[in-house]
Amino acid sequence: LQTTFVLREAESPGASSLLSKIAAGASATLATTGEQGSLEPDSTDVNVEDTTLKGTAYFVQDAQKVDYFLVAAKSGSGVGLYSVPTDADGLSITPDRIVDLTRDQARVSFQDANAELVSEPGTGELVLHNSLPALLTLVAADIAGAAEWQLQATTEYAKVRTQFDRPIGFFQAVKHPIVNMMISIDETRSLVYNAACAYDYDRDDAHRCAYLAKSSASDTASFCSNRATQLHGGI
Repeated sequence: LQTTFVLREAESPGASSLLSKIAAGASATLATTGEQGSLEPDSTDVNVEDTTLKGTAYFVQDAQKVDYFLVAAKSGSGVGLYSVPTDADGLSITPDRIVDLTRDQARVSFQDANAELVSEPGTGELVLHNSLPALLTLVAADIAGAAEWQLQATTEYAKVRTQFDRPIGFFQAVKHPIVNMMISIDETRSLVYNAACAYDYDRDDAHRCAYLAKSSASDTASFCSNRATQLHGGI
């Protein structure tokens, strides 16, 4: 999904070609992030000469499930975007070991891998900049959904786990953190809705709204994970 937002902003023959493949059933993911993990447009650690890629993209989601990578790569002319099939020569995928085993994340390395031009060098940063509100909003929405699941799971656990002959949800020391989780999630959800609306209808304010949503989501993720773990007795 994130890839389609970037391709829509590119508005190029290469972008249309990859969008057509996605519409026909192919899958694609972004390989635009450098080792620092930033979503900013110039964060890539991949270099390009003509359409030959060298370097490594980090934190690539669904790397072992997709058919294509949309790669940001730097040259003397600036950042460009390139499409690379996952079975291309000179491409290797190294899975990351992360806490969330439901996620497929990896490092994707390119050693003289041939690519198809999507966005000319020097234009890729603008394309990524324009699509950044959508990318941040999607990440924030994902986090909000995970926090909502934590809230529901913790609430159900508080109804059945007993202590001192009562469900632990009876005690204020448990009730109040659960309510605070709900308040934090509601704040993030509202900011996510606002960011999504701004992306569609108020592009001048889209970046600000997206950053607010992502900032709130990061705080909510930390807080709800902490409370959920504690109220499950450290499990």
